[in-house]
Amino acid sequence: MRNFRTRTITGLSMVFLLLFSLWYNNWLFAGIFLVVTILGIWEFYTLFTSEEVQPQKIYGTACGSILYLVLFLVNATNLDLLSPLWYYFPVLAAMAMFFLSFIIEIYRKKPKPLENIAITATGVLYVALPFALLNFLNSPDSARIFGFPAYLLGYFTFAWSYDTGAYLYGKPFGKHKFFERISPKKTWEGTIAGAIMAGITSMGFSFLVPGIPLIDWLILAILVIIFGTFGDLAESLFKRSLKIKDSGNILPGHGGILDRFDTFFISAPFVFLYFILRNI
Repeated sequence: MRNFRTRTITGLSMVFLLLFSLWYNNWLFAGIFLVVTILGIWEFYTLFTSEEVQPQKIYGTACGSILYLVLFLVNATNLDLLSPLWYYFPVLAAMAMFFLSFIIEIYRKKPKPLENIAITATGVLYVALPFALLNFLNSPDSARIFGFPAYLLGYFTFAWSYDTGAYLYGKPFGKHKFFERISPKKTWEGTIAGAIMAGITSMGFSFLVPGIPLIDWLILAILVIIFGTFGDLAESLFKRSLKIKDSGNILPGHGGILDRFDTFFISAPFVFLYFILRNI
């Protein structure tokens, strides 16, 4: 009961901060998620650091932060993402920074250079890139609902409703394991309940924002359900391979940054891809 209370207080505090940043402006939202990105990448590297494997924590965190800032500025300053310069610059810069990690590793004299480079690159792609892509759903000219960016608010709301429904129903009533090898506590009952709640929430958004068709909200919810689930399983796979319960303890009742945002790490790129294709 005490853990549930702590979890609820932390969760509501995070929701309030996130909603306020969405309502205030895209710069505040980007600033908050830049901090989350830095903490998340550092947490990721800390998880995989051992006596033999030592990723380039400072360099990788800097790379992720720069990638995040470049993509945010491309969006926030209304630069045409499809123009040759701004479309390729973030990709080419990220590639150059990635190959620079090989040079750095030459001088580090660590026992597992390949693993160090691989984990350094994975931290940037797994944490920084998905968070950076969220900013493209928070453009100044995006559709609004009560002063909030409609698509991004919907994305977060569907993810929260999916997780909440799965947790509240699956914990007391779940009997059939969903993916026991990786996540023993996840059940089919909880997953289905969460999916139903996300679907109902998406239909509610279609009434609140009549300018956006129901099919968009349903597709967004489906992407959250499918790829959010894989994001949860991927995070569980990491923790199970490392034999740990939580990725960190920075968020009371929730664990670490990676624990709290695992739904977004794999779903965000697919949500971004859908809206890019939709607007072509």
